[in-house]
Amino acid sequence: MVPAFSDTLELLSKLTMKRVWNAVKVYWSFYEAKYLGGKNAKGLPMSITIEPTTACNLGCPECPSGLKQFTRPEGNLKTDFYEKVIDEVKAHAFYLNFYFQGEPFINPHFLKMVSYAHQQKMYTATSTNAHFLNDQKAKETIESGLSRLTISIDGTTQETYESYRKQGDLSKVIEGTKNIVKWKKELNSKTPYVIFQFLVVKPNEHQIEDAKQLAKELGVDEIRFKTAQLYDYEHGNPLMPSNEKYARYKLQKDGTYRLKNKMLNECWRMWSSCVITWDGKVVPCCFDKDAQHQLGDIIQQPLKKVWQNASYVAFRKALLSNRQAIDICQNCTEGTKVWE
Repeated sequence: MVPAFSDTLELLSKLTMKRVWNAVKVYWSFYEAKYLGGKNAKGLPMSITIEPTTACNLGCPECPSGLKQFTRPEGNLKTDFYEKVIDEVKAHAFYLNFYFQGEPFINPHFLKMVSYAHQQKMYTATSTNAHFLNDQKAKETIESGLSRLTISIDGTTQETYESYRKQGDLSKVIEGTKNIVKWKKELNSKTPYVIFQFLVVKPNEHQIEDAKQLAKELGVDEIRFKTAQLYDYEHGNPLMPSNEKYARYKLQKDGTYRLKNKMLNECWRMWSSCVITWDGKVVPCCFDKDAQHQLGDIIQQPLKKVWQNASYVAFRKALLSNRQAIDICQNCTEGTKVWE
């Protein structure tokens, strides 16, 4: 079976009548808000992102976790709180992303959490730098039922890799990938769907073809090339790639740079998904890395109430009228239109 098709079937297998009906309400609510001015979000999130930890073993220059520059509290997701969240959302949410900030495998209970969501018939995905995927941990990852595993590999030589993945060791990434692929075969498992993610920046853009070849040799299911989010880009940035195809920003006539896509006053994520920090704060999306736009706290009240509260309604209304004015949206490619 073609790996991508197998992954699609894995996702579709998580649908139930309740989840499908909720999805219908979410789609209707989004288009009602977009075209008819509807204010309330009908339905509940189809997709949940939850943060296993804020800690990371690397020091990537465009990541607050790597730079150790959070202004919010830091810590690990606790198992009892996590299971309470899953029990609350499992009727309507079928996609669970175990990643916001930090390296998920640092949380000692991470794979136990994956297993719990798998038991609730949820599609589970995570992103890792693969430094902790020794032979035993790789076996446990397959056994957990994880649906999708994204491995960051931003270079095919140590020198290039560590130019962005500070304090990283490419040999560990390759070893971890080999361990995952080996145990998938030995356990005759179709999951997880393994993706190499190559964040294209100036120091590594010359290795794009090499990365494709490495992915093929190691037997991963897919490789994806991602544009880099840069905090300081208006006057250029040393990390900005030369190949415009892989750049998130476009040079203007006045010599400055801006997001190369037109920003539309809409965002599907605000109707279909939410992000929950390790300590229960609900934020709009993954671009709110420091949780500055807290829309509620699910330790204090159920997600269902947070989803419909005044703060959420006001945020949705703001992005429908002037999304450009929202700081976390200014570096996002979601809900954008390609420049003509």
